[in-house]
Amino acid sequence: MVSDGWKNRWVKSKHGPDYGKFRLSAGKFYGDKEKDKGLQTSEDGKFYALSTRFKPFSNMNETLVIQFSVKHEQGIDCGGGYVKLFPDTLNQDDMHSESKYYIMFGPDICGFRNNKVQVILHYQGIYHENNKTIKCPINKDTHLYTLIIRPNATYEVKIDNQQVAAGGLEEDWAFLPPRKIKDPYARKPRKWDERLQIEDPEDKKPKDWEDSEYIPDPAAEKPDDWNEAMDGEWEGPLIPNPKYKGQWKPRIIDNPNYQGEWIHPEIDNPKYKPDPTICHYYNISVLGLDLWQVKSGSIFDNFLLTNDEEFAEEVGNKTWGIRKDIEKQWRELFEEMEKRKQEEEANKKKEQEEEEEDDIWGTEEGSEEDSAEELGNGRQTKEDEAERAFRGKNEVHVDQKDEL
Repeated sequence: MVSDGWKNRWVKSKHGPDYGKFRLSAGKFYGDKEKDKGLQTSEDGKFYALSTRFKPFSNMNETLVIQFSVKHEQGIDCGGGYVKLFPDTLNQDDMHSESKYYIMFGPDICGFRNNKVQVILHYQGIYHENNKTIKCPINKDTHLYTLIIRPNATYEVKIDNQQVAAGGLEEDWAFLPPRKIKDPYARKPRKWDERLQIEDPEDKKPKDWEDSEYIPDPAAEKPDDWNEAMDGEWEGPLIPNPKYKGQWKPRIIDNPNYQGEWIHPEIDNPKYKPDPTICHYYNISVLGLDLWQVKSGSIFDNFLLTNDEEFAEEVGNKTWGIRKDIEKQWRELFEEMEKRKQEEEANKKKEQEEEEEDDIWGTEEGSEEDSAEELGNGRQTKEDEAERAFRGKNEVHVDQKDEL
């Protein structure tokens, strides 16, 4: 995304009047200010709906690789960072959250505990979520997300070119009925013993065992004026039993008849029928950003659709891979400069408040406007100094860019 030519390739939906706007930006920290520009969300608390069209293709008997990078430099608290693949029937001007799509893939974050990589696949009119929970990183750095769907019904998810999940489509999505089911006619035998331990039948309570915690006070005597006809049968007060040993229980021993946990036998599911066309999509023709963000600032870049896994990894290394270390160093420097700036402004404010307290006549040597202008100029100067300092130590050259 090197110039405003992206506006000719991407279409903003007109389905709703209040969709958020994307802009072309590399953000606050980057490897190369021009080459690292991507599509950035720019308005808080908005839905976004943007898409780009390409020549229709099918992944039948072909590997499908979806890859892109996203940077949540705003410190996202709740929002999506995923992409969707649509069929060629999509009306881009009317794209919305209910528009039919084939695949939804990418990070979805809402708080620090609910952060995962969404892999939702369309099959026979139903959207199926991955049974596995795939966690995504929560930080301000750019990350590369890759989904691979192979014609042998296996898949792989990578973050930053490292595998984080893999397996079979049938096993990790509920596309089909299970291969095996419990035998409906099988019953656990009545005498099946699943008790691992039992009370020792040979163990007997000693005759002198005292298990009464309280006993009648032997020293107590019925009052002379007690009238059983009027007062009922006299019962002496209770006192703690000095010989009390607690409730007696027989000792526990291993069950000699233990047979283990009964396992319900399984049979082939008569409703199961394999489908070799799972996740074979036809007329894939649109890639879209259909998401909601509470806090804007996410930057999407390096979109890639291919059938070559090695090529996708190579592209990732030549784009995200080249900029990641430089970007991280700059982010750390930027955050350090921001921290210093905040501390300086706080100190200035404190000093100004102290001066105003000392000036009992309210005399001011400078206006508030002058102070605000000085702070603004100081902030810009520090940002420029940070960039020059960072640029002096690091230079990045990126030659390959996508043109989705």
